[in-house]
Amino acid sequence: MLVANTRLVGTKVLSVQTGAPIGQIVKPIVDPSTFKIIAFELAGPLIREANYLTTDSIREYSHFGMVADSIDELVSPSDVVRLEEVLSLNFSLTGLKVETKKGSKLGHILDFTISSDDYMVAQIIVKRPLIKSFNDSTLVISRKEIVEVTDYKIIVKDEESTLKSRAAKEDFIPNFVNPFRNSELSPSPAHTETPGDKDN
Repeated sequence: MLVANTRLVGTKVLSVQTGAPIGQIVKPIVDPSTFKIIAFELAGPLIREANYLTTDSIREYSHFGMVADSIDELVSPSDVVRLEEVLSLNFSLTGLKVETKKGSKLGHILDFTISSDDYMVAQIIVKRPLIKSFNDSTLVISRKEIVEVTDYKIIVKDEESTLKSRAAKEDFIPNFVNPFRNSELSPSPAHTETPGDKDN
């Protein structure tokens, strides 16, 4: 199942131990080297210094929210080396420029979808430049198309026309599903390729 990042923000995280909310999601922490969500930053009246929930500690998604064992699962950055390293990069997908290998500017990232099966970023949703947005205001790009990630931009391997034709052929559209509002949706198969894959 894919869920949009913008739909995750504000989602409750519940404790199995107490049945009560631990807090709410502030934002996902994306590892730019793998495009995997390694943790979620949380906020709430019960949360103090330890305010990150690693994806390894998430038990499941449900229509109630995200589920963890208890508030004791929360960690601070210094507790997890990789989390501390990624946070020090101050990396954010939203707003990054997107270009092709040939330098064609496709736009900037408006949103992205996350697979609830493996917490990988599955798609980026690109807001196209005004001059190109008369027919379609956004372009959906699969993680498979990404060949390079920098602090300022993401580079994809195909031109816009190829991306659009492939999307149309595969009926590849944004799956803005909120799993917390519809418990009847069944999960879709997870895709585990990472940025840098050069599938032909």
